Amino acid sequence: MLESAGELRIAPATDPQTLKDSASDADIVIVRAPLPPDIYEHAPRLRAAIRHGAGLDMIPIPQATEAGVLVANVPGANAVTVAEHVIFCALALLRKFRIVDRDLRTQGWNVAREHSYVLSDLAGLTLGIIGMGNLGHAIFRIAHGGFALDVIANSRRRESLPQGASFAGVDELVAKADIVVLCCPLTPETTGLMSAARIAAMKPGALLINVARGPVVDEAALVDALREGRIGGAALDVFATQPLPANHPLFSFDNVILTPHMAGITRDSMMRMGTGAAAEALRVLSGKLPVNLCNPPAVPRYRERFGDTS
Repeated sequence: MLESAGELRIAPATDPQTLKDSASDADIVIVRAPLPPDIYEHAPRLRAAIRHGAGLDMIPIPQATEAGVLVANVPGANAVTVAEHVIFCALALLRKFRIVDRDLRTQGWNVAREHSYVLSDLAGLTLGIIGMGNLGHAIFRIAHGGFALDVIANSRRRESLPQGASFAGVDELVAKADIVVLCCPLTPETTGLMSAARIAAMKPGALLINVARGPVVDEAALVDALREGRIGGAALDVFATQPLPANHPLFSFDNVILTPHMAGITRDSMMRMGTGAAAEALRVLSGKLPVNLCNPPAVPRYRERFGDTS
């Protein structure tokens, strides 16, 4: 799709200088790594920065708007993929899959079966979702409609909750939920959202699943809670430092599932994100605005630069 519209280049590395050099004469950048805030100063032809996915924290949006560069994303393209990952992690933790599998392989049938007496069903539990965008809705549909979970949710817009989900403040949600799922965007308001106090307020045995961004969780407080057995476990796809250092204490817990920021990545979701991002690029190159324009205030300056009237 992109090669049909012009010259396609792949940045050879993702360090700031390489990205600035690669974008120096680009009309469009498709984003899968954090852009340096001053990239627009080095890319005088740049029309748009298009996120290959939904999260916009990789794109310095205020600087883009000031420069008259459009920002777009592909919302919802991997929502079902991440939602399936959330349910998979919840089931694996409740059924102690890692521990049972390990003990069956190393200690035998009877030792592994002993774990069954402390396993839990998913049905009937209370799921708390923080963030009710496309991903939150996808998790709700599977959890409520497919597994009979009671769902409480928190969102900046109460009206965004689907029928069947009950609104709760963050503190209430954390205290009531058997499974807390973080799928909110990273903003100044959500940084540190799962603080030491909120982790301490979780039910004994509750699970924390983070498919948002690492800084949403106080990792040190989470490690303390896991070490002291105050919560039942965690599934983390994102971390404050990525890649996760090999000596990080999170690797030491049997009741923690760790994945390398890949909850939203499958062959299917990559195709949806790729074709969606490419379609937005072609739209901009044809003189139109993106369908999923994320910074409308950039449009006047954009039109000054390029004379587009669409």
